[in-house]
Amino acid sequence: MGEAPPSKEHILCLLPFPNNQPILDSIIKKHPNVEIVYKQFSYQKGTRIINKEDIPEDEVEKATILVTLGYIPTPQLAKNLRLIHLFSAGVDWASQTPIWKETNIPFTNSSGVHAPQISEWVVMQILSNAHKQKLLLELQKKHVWGSHADIGAVKDSVGQRLGVLGYGAIGRQAAKVAKAMGMDVIAYTASPRKTPESKKYTDYTVPGTGDPEGLIPSAWYSGLTKSELHNFLSQSIDILLISVPLTPQTRHFLSTSEFSILSSQKAFVINIARGPIVDHDALISALKNGDLRGAALDVTEPEPLPKESELWDLENVSVTPHVSGIGTAYFDRSFEILEGNLGRIERGEGLWNLVDRRRGY
Repeated sequence: MGEAPPSKEHILCLLPFPNNQPILDSIIKKHPNVEIVYKQFSYQKGTRIINKEDIPEDEVEKATILVTLGYIPTPQLAKNLRLIHLFSAGVDWASQTPIWKETNIPFTNSSGVHAPQISEWVVMQILSNAHKQKLLLELQKKHVWGSHADIGAVKDSVGQRLGVLGYGAIGRQAAKVAKAMGMDVIAYTASPRKTPESKKYTDYTVPGTGDPEGLIPSAWYSGLTKSELHNFLSQSIDILLISVPLTPQTRHFLSTSEFSILSSQKAFVINIARGPIVDHDALISALKNGDLRGAALDVTEPEPLPKESELWDLENVSVTPHVSGIGTAYFDRSFEILEGNLGRIERGEGLWNLVDRRRGY
């Protein structure tokens, strides 16, 4: 983004949400050179595909910035496009498009906007598992006043170790909350974080949340090899939070050998990232064998999870339909990233949440 910004920035928003005009008006007030066209649409069921007749091709051709959650134009249509801002944190769906593969148009994502609500979902699952909430709800449905023997011993969070596999915005906020609950936190990243500067998080963070300085983990681990991953998993982890992006390197990152290592602590596994990061057959075997305490899955492979999957009926498993990131502030925060980047473009600074094509996130 080293080029001077155009005299007029044409922003095209193609999103499946109602327009929040006050947010857009605020952006235009701060950046008078900006023109915004907002089009709401619906996905074809279960896909990110928009009906072709709903795509305003004349607006696409004029756009210098595209804000989208499902539509990526062809390079031929993107004549003036200088930035694509994705309304999702994950970029795996966009990485299959010709624009990603054939052009240098930068992508930014919405990583960080849902760190607070996803972290709340994570804590809810930890507490629900520890306090036998599924059983308590069943007893309530049956109008049965259960006994202490029904519940058994409840182990609180103090002193337990949370292993955060992927220490980004979500991992850092989950770590902050876990630390407040008395847990020890260790972090795992793809590349080494050996200096105070390298441990900092410089992309978008909801103000007052997370661990921007990287001070919470008692230890850091890194690497994408099996031996490096296994070293991390061998650190007496009680709860494993999976929050890495889906890339070719992380597909089925966790399988039989990894769950075997986690069995020493009978770990509780939480996945809020992408379903294919976990080998579900191996996970089911580990859960049924008692190698793992349980699992909470907001993402599965495939999605929707087939009705015949054993995961639905395992007592120590919680399955939710990819909803942990839903929140009333999502729209505002994603546009906060866009507005921040408009200022950075105008000042010639680097972008927030710039996607590294080589890494795939």
